[in-house]
Amino acid sequence: MCAGFGRAPYAQALSGVIVVRSNGSGGRSMAHVLVIGGGIGGLATALLAARRGHTTELFERDTRAPGSALDRDFFGWRRPTVPQAVQPHALLGAARNVLRDELPDVYEEMLRLGARERHELDWFEVRPPELPGDEDLVMLQARRIVLESALATALRAEPGAVLRHGEPVSGLTTAPQAGDDPDLGAGAGAGIRVTGVTTEAGAYEGDLVVDAGGRRGGIERRLGAVGCRPPVVERHRTGLAYFCRWYRLPAGMDEGPRRPWAVTGGAFAGCAVFPADNRVFAVTLFVHTADTTRSALRDPAVFERAARSFPPGEAWLALGAEPLSGVLATASLDNRWSALVDERGPVVTGLVPVGDSITHTNPTLGQGTSLALWAARRVARTAHMEAGSEQFAVAHHEWAVRTLKPWFDFQVVADAAIGERFATRAGRTGTAREVAALFDCALEDPDVMRARARVRHLAEPPERAYADPEIRARVARWLAARPDYAPNEVGPDREEWEKLTAG
Repeated sequence: MCAGFGRAPYAQALSGVIVVRSNGSGGRSMAHVLVIGGGIGGLATALLAARRGHTTELFERDTRAPGSALDRDFFGWRRPTVPQAVQPHALLGAARNVLRDELPDVYEEMLRLGARERHELDWFEVRPPELPGDEDLVMLQARRIVLESALATALRAEPGAVLRHGEPVSGLTTAPQAGDDPDLGAGAGAGIRVTGVTTEAGAYEGDLVVDAGGRRGGIERRLGAVGCRPPVVERHRTGLAYFCRWYRLPAGMDEGPRRPWAVTGGAFAGCAVFPADNRVFAVTLFVHTADTTRSALRDPAVFERAARSFPPGEAWLALGAEPLSGVLATASLDNRWSALVDERGPVVTGLVPVGDSITHTNPTLGQGTSLALWAARRVARTAHMEAGSEQFAVAHHEWAVRTLKPWFDFQVVADAAIGERFATRAGRTGTAREVAALFDCALEDPDVMRARARVRHLAEPPERAYADPEIRARVARWLAARPDYAPNEVGPDREEWEKLTAG
């Protein structure tokens, strides 16, 4: 018998077939789920699975767990394997809906800790009449640590879950995969089924292993060590570098300005403001990785001068906010899709990925948390369905391709357009000009804003929302009334930018 929960009393091996005892949830068989990684995807998977009656064990290399001392954990916790932890996060409507519907106590805890709700249509002085679906267009404004803290608090109290911080997974335990689909033919399937994980403390068996270790988690190495074929990886470099600094609004000022729009991007640089929890907000500048001014933006004085040259940066920094950090830089980002199914079938069974282990997306659209929560929810809903079988592995992959991949592809196209614009410093013309007009028109037209928000919050794909004849007609009329419209004219020109960043 392995360490931890093991399989007993929840399951036992009979004639090589795992038989899982029902826990009384309508006769549904429960599983023992092992989760690699204690980030958002891992915490959510373990909690959602436990709430559905499964037992879960979570393995995290960091000895420290998120607590309720938000500033201490956010600014003082060094997390080299999670460099994005101190960068701004956007909790879009898709993420909020999972929390609100599946984990209402976590949602309420986030609000108690200081997270704030913001409806996209609040941009307008007078909220337009509400339509069905508008309730999904709400963002949760909070630092990543607020969500992590709320998830960890709930998971610690969950009787069916065990958290193993400071116990990283070092390997996988495996068994030959039974031929569960004779129509595939010999050798067509995975051949190897993951049955558990190993750490320095010993071996742990489970009915399903979930890789929530992210793109730096080392799952390719672990799979190779047990003889699996490599995953199928699709990677797109973004060519963008980000520089962020955190601030706190003055005492007595709970909210910053609603206008101007929080994101602006010129031909070679952009600026965004991310309101968060407890009067905290982040200002971010982004440029091309080859931009000669890039290194200068690490200087706080240079950063602040450059940020003030954009309307949102100036509007927020003019409030007398207190700096809470230095300039935090990140680059070498990519959009990465990883699949554990290839043309021969599953690379492995008994193990499925969630979060960045499936799809790591550049933060420009803020999709990462939503996609991670979607995957975590699906694992929790399906873990009882013969989780070690080839059918389960294929079904999880097909769900990811159908549900997550379109948003990954959308991210790739959007980032390619930004990267090319920043690299060439060319203005937008043709179709690119029309796309830019849609976003600018949305700031004046509630119907276009609604369509834009439905895409932004992952409620409707862009090819459907933006193809609506009424939306197209409204944007066309807006453009016709502005024959001299040129996108991205907000912010400094290149000569002024060079002076601002001269040190």
